[in-house]
Amino acid sequence: MSGRKERFGSRTAVIMAMAGSAIGLGNIWRFPYMVGEHGGAAFIVMYLLATLLLSLPVFITEVTIGRRSRKGAFSAMSELHPGHRIWEFVGLLAVIVPLLINSYYCVIGGWSLDFLLRSCAASFVRMSPSEVTSVFSQMSSSRWEPVVMHLSFMGISTFIVAHGVKAGIEKFSKISIPALFFLIIVMIFYSVTLPGASEGLKYLVKPDFSQVNGETMAYALGQSFYSLSLGMGAIITYGSYVHKEEDIVVSGAGTAVFDLTFAILAGFAIMPAVFAAGIEPGAGPGLIFQSVPYIFSSMGEEVPVISAAVSFIFFLAIVVAAMTSCISLIEVGVTFLGEKFNLSRKKSCCLLFVLCGGLGIVCSLQPSVFDSLDWFCSNVMLLVLAFCFVVFAGFVMKKEDVREEITNAGAKPLNVRLFNVIYFQIKWIAPIAIAVILVTNFIL
Repeated sequence: MSGRKERFGSRTAVIMAMAGSAIGLGNIWRFPYMVGEHGGAAFIVMYLLATLLLSLPVFITEVTIGRRSRKGAFSAMSELHPGHRIWEFVGLLAVIVPLLINSYYCVIGGWSLDFLLRSCAASFVRMSPSEVTSVFSQMSSSRWEPVVMHLSFMGISTFIVAHGVKAGIEKFSKISIPALFFLIIVMIFYSVTLPGASEGLKYLVKPDFSQVNGETMAYALGQSFYSLSLGMGAIITYGSYVHKEEDIVVSGAGTAVFDLTFAILAGFAIMPAVFAAGIEPGAGPGLIFQSVPYIFSSMGEEVPVISAAVSFIFFLAIVVAAMTSCISLIEVGVTFLGEKFNLSRKKSCCLLFVLCGGLGIVCSLQPSVFDSLDWFCSNVMLLVLAFCFVVFAGFVMKKEDVREEITNAGAKPLNVRLFNVIYFQIKWIAPIAIAVILVTNFIL
């Protein structure tokens, strides 16, 4: 990867690109079914607390490491602390994990693309909930259909990354993120009016804290990390594209707010429809593909044309959301191949398409591999890598270097006043909390 390193063009570009990495299937696919499996509103409260108290400091840490080093996930820590093999190994893990995640992530993106095409043909009009469930089961268990969709989705995402940071990632994110918010709000307006939707609303707004236990808190933090792309190397890589003048605390807070808001909106778009359709809230990864088409089939009883149009809009939103995160995961690998092997962006994209596409085929054909990778990456490796990042920033990097990045060398007065609080969270609160929850995941 030759030439001057690319940069994001503005604060809006930074927030939109990082929000694009954060706002994806973690919000619109994973968040609703995690809420359904772990206690509804009580899980949402734990998720909010985890994001604001733990995930945001970790997010700022990763941007700090990326911007200070001007390197991607693999090289960043060894650049700042050369000669120590442990940090080279952590950097390598920070490249491998996002590529593993991307492999099964693109399978879900392929499911979304498949349902988008079905929406174009008005396939869900006048279907019953059981018929919709049958469509998803048959599609996801098919031998060739999900594989073709997975590779198509991966190909489109790779094509965007191949066009670079400004012309590809930044341009796509600045269009897609506002569009996503508009589309999800349209869905909420219809979802909450379905017969029986009120029970879904109660499920989201009336917490039962008797259901909160160690597992709830562990999964809430894991979901928060997954949603914000923490521990994946993506935020370190994007951090290396951030200008020195940018306020990374404001950018981090903006990204977290975007992410939290979209996740909650997705819950209000999907969970009322789940209850209206009589589907079990803890139905798992297939939840949105079983519940959301019910909205469109209900609409189709009265206005088939509107049903088909809104169905298309919603699954377009899912495809775009999936793509924004997929792009950030691919970019981690592209940066690694450029820095380590001097491969061009286009050659790197082609290689990653083959590697992730091949593993994704295995995930598509073997559900057990899919489930194992999802659990291992989101509940173990993301926490392990996030732990390493905060330990590196808190105990290995010089405190003055961290201060310089967070306060912009003293140019941001508010950040100067907040620095000791943020640094205390990074050095002590975050690593202890992550370690406790990581251990909890193995005990439960």
